[in-house]
Amino acid sequence: MNEGVAGWFNSIVNYGVSIIWGNNDWLIASNPWYGLLMFVLIGAGLYFTVATRFIQFRHFGHMWQLLRVSNQGRKDGGISSFEALMTSLAARVGTGNLAGVAIAIYLGGPGAVFWMWMTAIVGMSTSFIESTLAQAYKVPHNDNVYRGGPAYYIEKGLGKRWLAVFFSLCLLVAFGLAFNGVQSNTIAQATNEAFGIPTWMTGLILVVLVAPVVFGGLRSVARIAGKVVPVMAILYILLALYVILTNFSEFPAAIALIVKSAFGFEQAAGGVIGYGIAQAMINGIKRGLFSNEAGMGSAPNAAATAKSHPDHPAVQGFMQMLGVFLDTLVICTATASIIILSGVVDPSVEQEGIQLTQLALSQYVGDMGVIFVAIAIFFFSFTSIIANYSYGESNLEFISGEKNAKVMIMIFRFMVLGMVFIGAVASLPAIWNFADLSMGLMALVNLVAIIILSPVALRILRDYERQIKEGKTADQIKFNPDDFVKLKDEANRDAWTD
Repeated sequence: MNEGVAGWFNSIVNYGVSIIWGNNDWLIASNPWYGLLMFVLIGAGLYFTVATRFIQFRHFGHMWQLLRVSNQGRKDGGISSFEALMTSLAARVGTGNLAGVAIAIYLGGPGAVFWMWMTAIVGMSTSFIESTLAQAYKVPHNDNVYRGGPAYYIEKGLGKRWLAVFFSLCLLVAFGLAFNGVQSNTIAQATNEAFGIPTWMTGLILVVLVAPVVFGGLRSVARIAGKVVPVMAILYILLALYVILTNFSEFPAAIALIVKSAFGFEQAAGGVIGYGIAQAMINGIKRGLFSNEAGMGSAPNAAATAKSHPDHPAVQGFMQMLGVFLDTLVICTATASIIILSGVVDPSVEQEGIQLTQLALSQYVGDMGVIFVAIAIFFFSFTSIIANYSYGESNLEFISGEKNAKVMIMIFRFMVLGMVFIGAVASLPAIWNFADLSMGLMALVNLVAIIILSPVALRILRDYERQIKEGKTADQIKFNPDDFVKLKDEANRDAWTD
């Protein structure tokens, strides 16, 4: 009976995943809805790119200028714009960057990397829209850390609390629980490969390390992320640059291979060009979204917490746009370069994601490569776990209300710690499949919401650009929610007035 119910549940989940994410035959599938999220994700990104007049290119330099002042403006022990960016990067930079890229290349060929790039480029504008909305609709909290995100702008902007609750539930399943198990599983596999440490021991160590951070609340998560993420990201990028520079004569050919494979040119001789494109697109877009999270509705939860400097919601939009660039176009490209230049990918042999990255790096620095990847994935995935927890706490509080949230949050903390240990010692493909379904559903809900609310975000962008053109300094730029019809909620005025 139990097997029958489990089989029925798995078949429903698998069908839902195939509709949302597509499968290897989606270009020729009779069901026109296969890969629905692919079309909505790319379509929304293209729309936002045009609507913002190619903001990711026009304001590319401005993103970096804001980064220089992003640690200013924090008040009352709150979270700075820089710390909010690091929290979102903590969630972004993890399994997807080291193991996910390897899986995409193994399943979809080098061309998958190209589609990861495309997803990130159009996703930068999507990230700007959703993060700007998160800041615009954020609400104050008694711990001096703002709350906000898709659940808040769906309820306040669209007036659909039931849809906001549905989004929050999907996020709790995907980020609060399942993906934390994915991250701990990756850490356990990498440390077992590098040091021979039993997975159960790694699970216990992770629980001990994660517990004080999650029990410290959202401010604790931001502080840890702000210190760990920049250091590990810089070290990993420097290592990738070493690999590229020592193999620079082969680097142009590797880039050419990525582009050719993306359009099936490498498979054309075998007569399977369509299948090759489908493989590359599906794996590239899916892993790209999992890595940079643009449009998924997760990063806006971090974006909303910031006390931005300048004091305007568009600032965090720019900062999170920079986060997508750093995650995929820098860190994922670093991993892809290491793997492709190493030549270790063998489609005829089953290769695990993180072990493939370790194997590739060991071609350049020997056993130290295996150890370095294990250390890198530990810190990247550890920070992902605590950032994912923060997303879950914020949405759980949204569902239950601030006054009734204490008991629910305490239970949730123990559930997260339990999932961290279970993920380290077990292989739960059905759970991860369910997480893919939850992630896909929350992305679809968020994308529809930000498309409808995009006129608000675009007006906020124009307001910010107007003040920049007037020559105002960072301390002079201000945001007045009363200028926006949809933002005249009392909580929003409280969040945007001193």
